[in-house]
Amino acid sequence: MNKAGFTEKFAERNDIPVKIADKIIDTIINEIKESLVQRKRVEIRGFGSFSVKEYKTYTGRNPKTGDKIEVQKKLAPQFKVSKIYKNDLVK
Repeated sequence: MNKAGFTEKFAERNDIPVKIADKIIDTIINEIKESLVQRKRVEIRGFGSFSVKEYKTYTGRNPKTGDKIEVQKKLAPQFKVSKIYKNDLVK
């Protein structure tokens, strides 16, 4: 499901116009993004948690040439699903 489909379903279930639903969803996503930029953890109980993972510098390999390259440290967002959903997905 993409964002447009989610927005339509959200609007339908909450009996609100799609424009308002889109604004609500954008606000939620932006708040999560801003928290991650500040390297804060975001937990939504019963859904999962978002955090920022730091990858340290390592020596990699260029797949085309086979040359060794130094990969700089980087930060990447990470999502961990709630145990409730994890158990539902396994069934």
